[in-house]
Amino acid sequence: MLKKFLGVLLAVWILNFSICAAAELVIFHTNDMHSRIQNTDDSGKSIGLAEIAAAVKEVKSKNPATLWLDAGDTLHGMPMITISNGENIIPILNAAGIDAMTAGNHDFNYGTEQLEKLAKELNCPLLDANVIRKSNGKRIFEPYKIFKLNGIKVGVFGLSTPETAYKANPTKLTAVEFLNPFETAQIMIKKLRPKCDVLIALMHMGVDASSEYTSERIARETKGIDLIVDGHSHTALADGELVGDTLIVQAGCYEHFLGRATIEVENHKIISKKAELLDADAVKEIAPVPDKNILTTLAEVNKRAEVLLNEVIAHSDKKLSSERLLVRRNESELGNLTADAFRWAAKTDIAIINSGGLRSDLPKGDIRKRDIISIFPFGNTLRIAEIKGATIREMLEYSVEYYPASFGGFLNVSGMTFSYDPSQPGKNRVKEVLISGSPLDDEKIYTIALVDFMTAGGDGYNMLKDLKIIGELGTCDEILTNYLNEVGMKGIEVGRITRLKEVPIPDAK
Repeated sequence: MLKKFLGVLLAVWILNFSICAAAELVIFHTNDMHSRIQNTDDSGKSIGLAEIAAAVKEVKSKNPATLWLDAGDTLHGMPMITISNGENIIPILNAAGIDAMTAGNHDFNYGTEQLEKLAKELNCPLLDANVIRKSNGKRIFEPYKIFKLNGIKVGVFGLSTPETAYKANPTKLTAVEFLNPFETAQIMIKKLRPKCDVLIALMHMGVDASSEYTSERIARETKGIDLIVDGHSHTALADGELVGDTLIVQAGCYEHFLGRATIEVENHKIISKKAELLDADAVKEIAPVPDKNILTTLAEVNKRAEVLLNEVIAHSDKKLSSERLLVRRNESELGNLTADAFRWAAKTDIAIINSGGLRSDLPKGDIRKRDIISIFPFGNTLRIAEIKGATIREMLEYSVEYYPASFGGFLNVSGMTFSYDPSQPGKNRVKEVLISGSPLDDEKIYTIALVDFMTAGGDGYNMLKDLKIIGELGTCDEILTNYLNEVGMKGIEVGRITRLKEVPIPDAK
């Protein structure tokens, strides 16, 4: 009996000593992967989930006070994942060993019911304290989890941006409501702060100034959050951002970086915290060999994806060419079809597609998933934005500035027509512009549908980088498939862009 009592005393003493002594809590974090999970994704810029998982597991083997948190926009994006409505990524994430996730706006793209299904299949909790069911006001997902790590109690609660209501497909979100994240954060702080040594808010909120709800604002307007693991704005915070006593971290997007926050805890109190971003070389330095289980799972997923890619999903009345020197100099039927599909899905005044985004022909007859995905292989999503008339004119000028050279930024349009004179100097070529038959008003605000690549200034469209985003839909391949099935191919003949004069065409390159 005495031995047992002394043993208990010794265990308590060791535990108290470990808590009182400084302990290091390591938080690895990812966000906005958009299912870029292979090191070949994003033109080889993605680190790869097998590589990241190997590094995290290596650190965990040496320090049990280690967590991996993911801040959302994970389950949707690349074709091998979206063709399965997100099912294909679940075994990969489970093999990776993520400890907790929250939901990004694009994770709702498959609909709330599917997201619930996917969440149940995850080995880790999907935390979301501010998403409720309209019918009964109850939370759909677990709001928080408390981790006990080497004597440190770590509370983690999740938040999703209310922008999800319009930055995912609204027709798939009719059953849910997004509560005020500030009020929800206050509730979570009151509940968890007394129980935890470290309190982490895992959120998909972002730091974009155009957003009403940002992680910075939550940090300013609440008290008690030690660390915010953020996503949504695709911001690479190299050293984190300290707002009051709250450290905000975010790791960019597409697995270009793995974030690492280190928190020193002594006697239940935080004595220091820092943040850093690890690139592919730094990750490889921690673990030179990728996780073999994930590589095996990836191979299996790719094999399943191949079966799905052969599924017939639509019909085409005729072949539409994506021949490089055709679409990058001229209006094309494939470009018109795509732009029409975008405008139809987004219900905007106009829509555009850059010709460099059309990567393969649309064949005649039965269309398989692989045919559509070959046209749009990058997993780009469609955005809805507000744009001033003068910016439309600037955009069109840039589109034709380099003609007759081949230019991936040459635009196909829907909802508008315009003419241009290539004999004139660049930036002074566009003449008549009509929006739904009416002259372009430089001062008017129009709505435009365009891919996320363009709103990031892709192909040099810097004038589109500051557009106010008012909505986000699914991927380009999903939208074109739906359009072909519900509308078809009417009215895609060329005639929207008029070249007023002909100039010599350079030799093909």
